Amino acid sequence: MKAEQIISWLQDNSSAETKAGLLRYGIPNERAVGVRMGDMKRYARTLDRDHDLALQLWKDGRYEARTMAVFLAEPDRLTPKQADGWCSDFDNWAICDTACFDLFDRTAFAWDKVHQWAPGHEEFVRRASFALVWALAFHDKSASNAAFEATFPLMREAAIDERPLVKKAIDMALRAAGKRNYALNRTAVQFATDLTDMDDKTANWIGRQALKKLDDEALLERLRAN
Repeated sequence: MKAEQIISWLQDNSSAETKAGLLRYGIPNERAVGVRMGDMKRYARTLDRDHDLALQLWKDGRYEARTMAVFLAEPDRLTPKQADGWCSDFDNWAICDTACFDLFDRTAFAWDKVHQWAPGHEEFVRRASFALVWALAFHDKSASNAAFEATFPLMREAAIDERPLVKKAIDMALRAAGKRNYALNRTAVQFATDLTDMDDKTANWIGRQALKKLDDEALLERLRAN
């Protein structure tokens, strides 16, 4: 399989309607051809992972080519430098989150990148840090509570960032961490409460949003039972 064949498939399966629809989800479409995410996932499952091919697709620059690059990249061959390069290329939340949930969280250096990217001021680099925490909360079954608790200071520092795509990623990361088990839930609830006490409206918003989900009695009952 060559990059040109995949790009040809993307073009053949694109539509002006899908391309226009990206804007409704806040995804810029100037560098898109318009292929549904579900179609790309199904197509990717028919292909073998191929890291060299993924690197070629990423260089194409178009949204769908880069999405396919994420699906085809080999986590064991992705280097920290390559991850940094891709992260600095992010120009929308969708490719950022897809990379975090379908590639970065499977690497041996995922937790290192959480701590490296969080202090960054670039919008999608910072979002990637917390989207990665969110992904790891779902996929890293062996991670300790301490690993997630160590991200709370990063969240506190970034909680004053008013950019919607950053604050929403922090909210989702905190929620996901707090749903892993009862002990971590209690720590996350206390941290969310601390955010509501900060003298900052963005931090207050994150804390309130997280508490709505984490202090839910049905959730607590389920966590207590596990």
